Amino acid sequence: MPERPVLGSDLVADVCVIGGGFTGVNTAIELAQRGLSVVLLEARRIGWGASGRNGGQLIRGIGHDVSGFARYVGADGVRYMERAGIESVELVGERIRQHGIDCDLRWGFCELANTAAQFAAFRDEQAHLQQLGYGPQTHLVGPHEMAQVVASNVYAGGLIDMGSGHLHPLNLVLGEAQVAEALGVRIFEQSPVLQLIHGDTVQVRCAGGNVRADQLVLACNAHLEELEPQLSGKVLPAGSYIIATEPLAPDLAQRLIPQNLALCDQKVGLDYYRLSADRRLLFGGACHYSGRDPADIASYMRPKMLKVFPQLAETRIDFQWGGKIGISANRFPQVGRLSQHPNVFYAQGYSGHGLNVTHWCARLLGEAIHAGHSQGLDVFSAVPHMTFPGGKALRSPLLALGMFWYRLREMLG
Repeated sequence: MPERPVLGSDLVADVCVIGGGFTGVNTAIELAQRGLSVVLLEARRIGWGASGRNGGQLIRGIGHDVSGFARYVGADGVRYMERAGIESVELVGERIRQHGIDCDLRWGFCELANTAAQFAAFRDEQAHLQQLGYGPQTHLVGPHEMAQVVASNVYAGGLIDMGSGHLHPLNLVLGEAQVAEALGVRIFEQSPVLQLIHGDTVQVRCAGGNVRADQLVLACNAHLEELEPQLSGKVLPAGSYIIATEPLAPDLAQRLIPQNLALCDQKVGLDYYRLSADRRLLFGGACHYSGRDPADIASYMRPKMLKVFPQLAETRIDFQWGGKIGISANRFPQVGRLSQHPNVFYAQGYSGHGLNVTHWCARLLGEAIHAGHSQGLDVFSAVPHMTFPGGKALRSPLLALGMFWYRLREMLG
């Protein structure tokens, strides 16, 4: 990873972007491509947060079922959201191809049904994709055919989607940062923002210098904390965790996941997994809302992996890690501008669909800041977002209690 300088002087730019993950870096690209000068500030390193640590699953969709938002955006707005869930994946693929970013992109994903009812719902999902004009191949896999997808007997069927896939997320965001710099974006690492001073020109204060900009983009997501109180209570940081096995023998890797697909089940506390380029099984999940991380991630995650793949009982775990994802109450991304400060834009709350949706929101922000308007931004920002109750101290415990109820319902059938 190239080390970038710490902000050490006062600078002026058209736009200041705070956050060096997918949202911030891609917003910087979109703005620079439109001729605007951009300074990007990252408190730690590029990709340090969820952008560099996530499971690498590039899956269509905005997140939760968007049909319920029709009362806010109408039928046309819902269709736009559904198309955005598809085109956002295509946008990521286009960026990788256009700039030759080496991030192990592989196409192919399978949704896994835990119950017969979930598998039956896949038929409706496939039919709806056809109605939307979805181009990539989709294929239903019955319970007795699952060996062609995954060497596990815990699933009731699957839906293969060749328009989704998986990749190395840190390598993607690092490659995109290089693209941004080639376009003239000035990136500073280890430069946490201490204060925002709002006005016609926004002043962004750091320890080593200040940035003055006409427009500001907050791209901090789960790590926004109290930098902007209007937004911090609308996203809850939740812990998610991954383990990586030792490199598997080629024949074993081929048996476990014959088509090298990304895979994800339908549980409330879902499992997601894939093979890395060096044939490690990366197994993730166990979303935690309590704010307390497991003392030993491998000990916590390994039993979950063995429920799916008992044949890996003697396989060594080489790596374990975790991080925070930003959860919104309605599982829909929050993107728009602050009502009190219209030159301050933001995007956050991707709720587990950040790899593709960050790129889409970055495009919407680029359109809106450059042209003064974005129809897509209007659609997304029409969806209201509640502030999590309980204040800073009780937000996480209250949500953890609510999620426990849903998991209990799931266990009881």
